[in-house]
Amino acid sequence: MYPRTLRTLRLVARDKVRLGCLPVYCLASSSAIHQCEASRSGLSYTRLQQAQQCRRLATADQPPGHDQKQQQQQEQQKATPAALTSTATSRLKEAVIKVMPRKKERPRFDSSQHSLERNFITAVRAMSEFLLKPSDLENLRKTKRRSPFENEPPITVYWRKDVEAKAVEVWGSEEALEEERKKREKEIKRYQQNIFNIKRLLREHRRDQRTSPEPPTIPTTLDTSGKVVWAAVVINGANMVMKLGAWAFTGSHSLFAEALHSLADVTNQLILAYGIHKSKQSADVVHPYGYTTMRYVSSLISGAMIFCVGAGLSIQHGIAGLLEPSEVLPLYWAFYILGGSLITEGGTLLMAVHAIRKGAQHQQMSFMEYVLRGQDPSVNVVLLEDMAAVMGVMVALSCMGLTSCLGSHIPDALGSCLIGGILAAVSGFIIYTNSAALVGKSIPQHRLEKINEELEQDVLIRAIYDVKGIDMGTGLVRYKAEVDFDGRELTKFYLDQQDLEAILKEMQGLKTIEDVEAFMLKHGENIVDSLGEQVDRIETILKKSHPEIRHCDLEIL
Repeated sequence: MYPRTLRTLRLVARDKVRLGCLPVYCLASSSAIHQCEASRSGLSYTRLQQAQQCRRLATADQPPGHDQKQQQQQEQQKATPAALTSTATSRLKEAVIKVMPRKKERPRFDSSQHSLERNFITAVRAMSEFLLKPSDLENLRKTKRRSPFENEPPITVYWRKDVEAKAVEVWGSEEALEEERKKREKEIKRYQQNIFNIKRLLREHRRDQRTSPEPPTIPTTLDTSGKVVWAAVVINGANMVMKLGAWAFTGSHSLFAEALHSLADVTNQLILAYGIHKSKQSADVVHPYGYTTMRYVSSLISGAMIFCVGAGLSIQHGIAGLLEPSEVLPLYWAFYILGGSLITEGGTLLMAVHAIRKGAQHQQMSFMEYVLRGQDPSVNVVLLEDMAAVMGVMVALSCMGLTSCLGSHIPDALGSCLIGGILAAVSGFIIYTNSAALVGKSIPQHRLEKINEELEQDVLIRAIYDVKGIDMGTGLVRYKAEVDFDGRELTKFYLDQQDLEAILKEMQGLKTIEDVEAFMLKHGENIVDSLGEQVDRIETILKKSHPEIRHCDLEIL
């Protein structure tokens, strides 16, 4: 109850007790109610005027026989004045409650309530989800919002409830809209299937009409890793052919192991080349962070191939040579071929070392740290394969030399087993490093601290928490941090862009709670937009200072 109403009731009650006024009757009559509604504009009356108004409303339109009841009640009032006074007071309260207006409550914020009343929707989404045309959106309410993409102008969005109402108006009902959606989904699937069938028919037609082999396509992986890998493919392919020819001529177990090693290297390096090519594809809807990890996938497959094909077959062939000895033939041609192979394998090894040293300098790492962290998995695989190849050639030369000198098959068979062991160790290291990269590993701590230090120097940031810097492969980083923003500095930035005199006049014109709420909602929404603008600014600065950051996620704490 309002304080003014309570004071009025007390004044009227005192007047009735002191002056012996008549009690209140028939407050619910129609004329009294109309007078109550009409008297709500008289809230500025004095106490006496309000009391007189309540008395008039209480005694208006008395029923027949009121005089006799009035005399009886006067007698009862003289007998029990306290009871009658309380009855009159309660009736006066009801009369005043009808006269005085009720206070309208402001709607409160409720986080548990689910609503789409104030949601925005883009034009593309409105046309795809609600099946509207551009002409249907022309007369709808629209507004400009900050673009979620970097360096893009503001986007135009519509109110979701207006779009839903327009869709129901266009299609007649929600059921009809849902049926049309299902119908179009079926049409899209049918269209995609037709496109797939047409492409398949075109491929078959080209295959049938082809009269000459197509020229080989030039690989797009022309960076350092691609050059190293393709050079290794050519050299190892030539070595494989020569080793197979020498094995067929001499029957050496060590030479057969080396031929298998070269075959595994060629196959693995072709897989690496495909991984490098695939990793350069742009991000799409299915893979929003791109295909950079394809290098790790291809390197992991290469490690498994080395273990299964190279190590497994080499060890098996060496054991078979120990158990079933064969006649030792002259190995002169094998020595010449292995000597040439040592030169070519050493050349590709030097190319891989140069590429890794260059990458380590760019990442500000040591050579060993760059290799152990697997920063460039493709070049790492080439480096380790060529290192294993050089060691394998030296082992094969030594074992074949002992076989020639001693005339025994045992050194040659043991050499095959040793080469298999080298390949197994290399494959295990490749599988381990690439598996760790696929699971997700952090960037070095000193690099992470450097990014954090630069982020904390911004005037809007008080502190950062839960920082993560994930290596996405090929030197790219995904950075994430929870940021505690300084609201005072953000407000200063917002006020610097506003006309403070206009805001002051607007504040002076606030008279009711509704005006205050509208004022706060207006500027609160603008401040949130300013916060988004500042987050974009901070992310741009970080990416400019640290080009390796591909994705920067700053979450407001």
